[in-house]
Amino acid sequence: MRTFWANGYESTSTRDLCEALGLDRSSVYNAFTNKRELFKRALTRYMDATTADQLRILDSHELPAIERIRALFAKILQTEAENRRDGYGLGCLTVNTTMELAGRDPEIALMLDRNTEFRVANLSAVIESGQRDGTIGSTRDPAELARFVNAVIAGIRVAAQGGATDATLEAIAATAMDALA
Repeated sequence: MRTFWANGYESTSTRDLCEALGLDRSSVYNAFTNKRELFKRALTRYMDATTADQLRILDSHELPAIERIRALFAKILQTEAENRRDGYGLGCLTVNTTMELAGRDPEIALMLDRNTEFRVANLSAVIESGQRDGTIGSTRDPAELARFVNAVIAGIRVAAQGGATDATLEAIAATAMDALA
């Protein structure tokens, strides 16, 4: 997963995968059939883990809705800081894959769309809760706001990958929080 995440699908060679897995070429193909199948499994694992982390934060009902979203941004910023190498982040495997493959691989695009819709639905529920309890002042449709938050998160990931500083990423998140409040 980390090899695809760091290099992208197209730039990851079979040799890279063999080194990452500690297997020879025939063992990789016997276990995973081909590079694409291994990639799909890695992408699924990444989406499951990332989505589960986000849901743990969003389902923290002891916090007001706005604070759950603030905590989500904090987690995103922390992850980007942890994954920075030589001033550049790894970004997000789903965002990277969207840019690299979604436009030409319908099966991968469907996987990404399903994951995005699931995350957006959960964000939307939290935003709607915040609108009801008054912690989120924006009167825009919760689903629209959820898509906005999702896009900001993707933007933070891309900006980190491009070398944006922690201060810049924090400012992006703060601006999004201001838009919700």
